[in-house]
Amino acid sequence: MNNRLTIYILIAMAAGIALGYWVYVAASPAFAQSFANNMNLLTKIFLNLVQMIIAPLVFSTLVVGIAKLGDLKTVGRVGGKALLWFVSASLASLLLGLVLVNFFQPGKGIDLAIADNAGAADLVGKTQAFSLSNFVDHVVPKSLVEAMADNQILQIVVFSIFFGVATAALGEKGKIVVKALDAVAHVILKMVGYVMNFAPLGVLGAIAAVIAVKGPAIFIFYGKYFLYFLIAVALLWTLMILVGYIILKEKLPVLLKRIVQPLIIAFSTTSSEAVFPKLTEELERFGCDNKIVAFVLPLGYSFNLDGSMIYMTFASLAIAQAYNIPLDTGTQLTMLLVLMLTSKGIAGVPRASLVVVTATCAMFKIPPEGIALILPIDHFCDMFRTATNVLGNALATSVVSKWEGELENA
Repeated sequence: MNNRLTIYILIAMAAGIALGYWVYVAASPAFAQSFANNMNLLTKIFLNLVQMIIAPLVFSTLVVGIAKLGDLKTVGRVGGKALLWFVSASLASLLLGLVLVNFFQPGKGIDLAIADNAGAADLVGKTQAFSLSNFVDHVVPKSLVEAMADNQILQIVVFSIFFGVATAALGEKGKIVVKALDAVAHVILKMVGYVMNFAPLGVLGAIAAVIAVKGPAIFIFYGKYFLYFLIAVALLWTLMILVGYIILKEKLPVLLKRIVQPLIIAFSTTSSEAVFPKLTEELERFGCDNKIVAFVLPLGYSFNLDGSMIYMTFASLAIAQAYNIPLDTGTQLTMLLVLMLTSKGIAGVPRASLVVVTATCAMFKIPPEGIALILPIDHFCDMFRTATNVLGNALATSVVSKWEGELENA
């Protein structure tokens, strides 16, 4: 069934490209936009179905995972190992983006005349200046119900950690809660199979909509920028897979084979959330301990966004280059640290990477409306950075399982 679904998704991608191109060539711009809006409804249905199950899945699996880990000492040890990987991977991604954007200078070739100013105005309107208060609001929940309603993953994680630790501390009484939530988690994972059947429709809608409006010419205008970003992503994948091989050894090819379908779905829908339930399932099948998966993977969705990290430095500095704004090394490193901090806890915000880039540009006196320069190609860049996020989180969970001695046949 898994192989069949993967084939359907690939067929949907090809059909989306063909259908979108036909509309782009044969129809008026007004019709193409209307067509894109309607096709996006297919994607919206799929993503809404996924988001419907993410909050209860994160809560139930994380509480069960923490409670089964046992004492606070074990939770701290596993969490510490996970954060060590997250911080190292994030810094490596940011630094790689920083080096490559300075080497390739992609912003120099961007034509200021083809900016998507309408899209930029929408993003600038969503942007809040970074402050400690805003950061705390993103991290600390004031209401579990509100956090679940808004799919604020990091807030749900924070509440679940408190709930899980308290449940474990209750001993025998807590086992009733653990058993109930374990059953809830299995029910939701069963729902995952039903929801995934809508994935090909979501993929078809997403691809057809963007090609119908933008057309293939978008790759000509932004060829160099896109190519340089793909080189950056390829180097990051090489680095992650190399480190993964050093730790996981011969198990790595098995892991990569397991996550092919989640990678394709993430790539084609540009949504990491779309594959969270499926990734949970595949990592457990791969041999990761379910307690580790339940604890590390939700944390990774907030703290370990490697693809988004490399793109944020790449995009921020490319905009500065397009406006001929020189930034010395010290300023660039400061920007890197700001991006490291501001990017945490924004999973669930639409086009989160671009919102962070916009806020960071404003902070460093780079015109925030410059985001319009990269918006036309952003959907295609987003496909690669989303798939990279999924790979990074799969590796992080597997590596922590190996470090804990909880990887089957490791």
